[in-house]
Amino acid sequence: MPIRTLTELTPPMTARSVVLSLLLGARPARLPGREITRTGELFGMAPSTMRAALSRMVAAGDLVSEDATYLLGARHLERQALQEVLVNPRRTPFDGQWDMVVVVVSGRDAAARGALRSTLAEHRYAELREGVWMRPANLAGHDLPPQDEVHRFATTPAEPVALVHQLWDLETWAAEARVILAALTVPGQSKERFMAAAAAVRHLRTDPALPDDLLPDNWPADELRWAYDDYRAQFAELSMREKVKPTREDT
Repeated sequence: MPIRTLTELTPPMTARSVVLSLLLGARPARLPGREITRTGELFGMAPSTMRAALSRMVAAGDLVSEDATYLLGARHLERQALQEVLVNPRRTPFDGQWDMVVVVVSGRDAAARGALRSTLAEHRYAELREGVWMRPANLAGHDLPPQDEVHRFATTPAEPVALVHQLWDLETWAAEARVILAALTVPGQSKERFMAAAAAVRHLRTDPALPDDLLPDNWPADELRWAYDDYRAQFAELSMREKVKPTREDT
């Protein structure tokens, strides 16, 4: 599979997606309005465009406005909590056992089939063949919710390394992680670095989080996580400085 560029790994960003990317990555999920509008300028978005987007998002309940500061609304706070779990999976000691999920209900509509596939992929299962999903049993706190449509089994593959490479394209995942990492570790604030941070979140959500002995050498997932955490820490420090600089733009 061809390796995608950073631009290909990051969908085009609107004013709304810039705002959500900023706040979903912020801890706590609140930022001064001037910091949000300044980030929009990296993408050629005028401050008036960003302020209009902020107003619409407050009206829609996506954001809450407090003293020229914007916070995520309740729905997006739940999304942020899920994102934290998916970006930072907790691996446990691996004893060789795998989980296998077999979809047993037929005749479901396309929406239901799509929702089930999304749930399985979100929980880091990969599809061996239609209706059969697998992964090593090495993740904590990441159990599938109850599903009437599936049966679950424990199994121990005879050739686990070969099975891993059948289920996941690890070489492409690692190569694209390094593309993101190269852009994310450039000093300073830039459009490319912001795009890399957004791409890092999406990419880490698809990290199969395999046991170490089933991974290729120099697997870059943890390095990408650390780089993303460094970026967030630097952005938070900059935002703290901005809080002490009142400006008429925020009124």
